[in-house]
Amino acid sequence: MKTAFVTGSSRGIGKAIALRLASDGFKVILHGVTESNHIKALKDEIEKNGGTAEIITADLCNLEATKKLAKKLTDVDVLVLNASVQYRTPWQEITTDACYDQLNCNFVSSMVLIQAVVSHMKENGWGRIVTIGSVQEAKPHPDMLVYSASKAAQTNMMQSLSLQLAKEGITVNNVAPGVIYTDRNVAALSDPEYAKKVTDSIPVGFYGEPKDCSGIVSLLCSEEGRYITGQSIYVDGGKSVQ
Repeated sequence: MKTAFVTGSSRGIGKAIALRLASDGFKVILHGVTESNHIKALKDEIEKNGGTAEIITADLCNLEATKKLAKKLTDVDVLVLNASVQYRTPWQEITTDACYDQLNCNFVSSMVLIQAVVSHMKENGWGRIVTIGSVQEAKPHPDMLVYSASKAAQTNMMQSLSLQLAKEGITVNNVAPGVIYTDRNVAALSDPEYAKKVTDSIPVGFYGEPKDCSGIVSLLCSEEGRYITGQSIYVDGGKSVQ
């Protein structure tokens, strides 16, 4: 049984991906900042459906915590880098602390975790790495300057690594969601005026759901996805091409 590690998997997109990979037959390592009731319930759900799961915790904004976590990842075959931090702030008001939080979680921790798992993948001649980016790589939100920049940096790293790891049997890809209705967006989308403005900007005319992102991740992590690497795939209802 191959092992998949999904960061930020207690809710939203990460949860949907973890459930899908568990149904695909992977042992899934779930991750959250703490061992919350949400992540415990997800582990129970996976096991109730015949899957295998364990929980690991770390604050990926803290590089020392990330490095300690990395040392525990000795047999990961699939790495899905979903965890991220997003602050809405006018660019003139961004503090250095807020900047470092987002860069550490959204980019630096991704690099550290990839460094940790690649040796095992190389030994087996097989591995899958999927970064979860954002439509903001193409359409940056004016109040999320660091978030959009950090996601673009992560995707640039993905493209570089895809070339360096291709001959090792390791694929590296990015999935970039658009507006997905998760806990992160509930407050903003509860304003009818803002919600209409958002949906008007999406060609298909509606928000996505977390499960809309899990199918493409499943493909990229499968044997069927072996010929796909170095790609950034938008799951955004067409928003990135408007």
